[in-house]
Amino acid sequence: MTPTSLRSLNCKVLAQMAKKAGVAGWHAMRKEELIKALVRAARKKARKKTAGGRAVRTAPRGTAADEQTVARAKSRAIQRFHSAQRLMKLLDDQGDRRRRASRDRLVVMVRGPYWLQVSWELTSQSVERAVAALGEHWHNARPILRLLSVPSAGAIEQRIRDIDIHGGVNTWYVDVQDPPGKYRLEIGYLADSGEFQSLCRSNVVTTPTPGARDELDHNWDDVARNCDKIYAMSGGNEASGSAGELRELFEERLRRPMGAPLVTRYGGGADGLINPKPLDFNVDAELIVYGACSPGTHVSFRGEPLEIRHDGTFTVRMAMPDKRQVIPVAATSKDGVQQQTIVIAVERNTKVLEAVIREPNEVADATRQKP
Repeated sequence: MTPTSLRSLNCKVLAQMAKKAGVAGWHAMRKEELIKALVRAARKKARKKTAGGRAVRTAPRGTAADEQTVARAKSRAIQRFHSAQRLMKLLDDQGDRRRRASRDRLVVMVRGPYWLQVSWELTSQSVERAVAALGEHWHNARPILRLLSVPSAGAIEQRIRDIDIHGGVNTWYVDVQDPPGKYRLEIGYLADSGEFQSLCRSNVVTTPTPGARDELDHNWDDVARNCDKIYAMSGGNEASGSAGELRELFEERLRRPMGAPLVTRYGGGADGLINPKPLDFNVDAELIVYGACSPGTHVSFRGEPLEIRHDGTFTVRMAMPDKRQVIPVAATSKDGVQQQTIVIAVERNTKVLEAVIREPNEVADATRQKP
């Protein structure tokens, strides 16, 4: 029922409809008044049907009951927000019932010249101590990893930067600059006031020089393949407490014992070396010469022209025999006016040391010793 459809009816029909609908004072109304009254009656009837045939009573806006409802809704929303915020800040394992940390542990592994992998396990007690120590500043504190530069012996460690992290994880990747470098990390909470509550300190690691041909991947399968290298670069062979934590982490993840390089390479198979076969062992070396020049430059290597890439770089890979080599590399500008020569002198001197034959019992004793 719409005003347009009602206007097509005459006043007599509208009056009868108003009487049937129970409109009060219908007999004294004009046509437009009857139309408005019928529309209001139809809307009221529709609202009653929607409410299940019962009249709906609503409190006017601005009443005390309405304000209390809004206040309760806001309070619940704030509680949910604080609960979610607290879970994001918790760094312990209390959210994972399958595994609970028995002690605090922060382990750093080198994953390449510019990347460190950080893993941690923290107890609920250590997080609760941080909450108590920070007091009122806990609500504004945020969990961080603090990257420290470890200088030479006797110097003080320098803070490089703070890295924001969140709860629910126990592994983080940290990028570092200017390799090679020596680093340590701390995990804890940093308040807005600048107060830092440390929970745990890591082992000291050393990143390698960039350009290594065997780049390290970011998964534990790669750690298993390159365990000796990663273990050594991450400080596993050092005689310190943090090195012991690193060894425990490797043994847990790789499900085998870790030890000195001899133990890692030979394992239990060394016990069966009663009649060792001759050791087949060869080492060789190659030389890679690389550089860059202006586009269009003509470059010759030992008098032979080189192919220059579109970005002006070039690379030459050559054998490196046991002798001294003098390698001239010359560059001529595109117009032929300028010429420059760079001479590289290298020498290879390979020495094969006398083989050492050890008794089987000596090898077995070496495999059982710990670092």
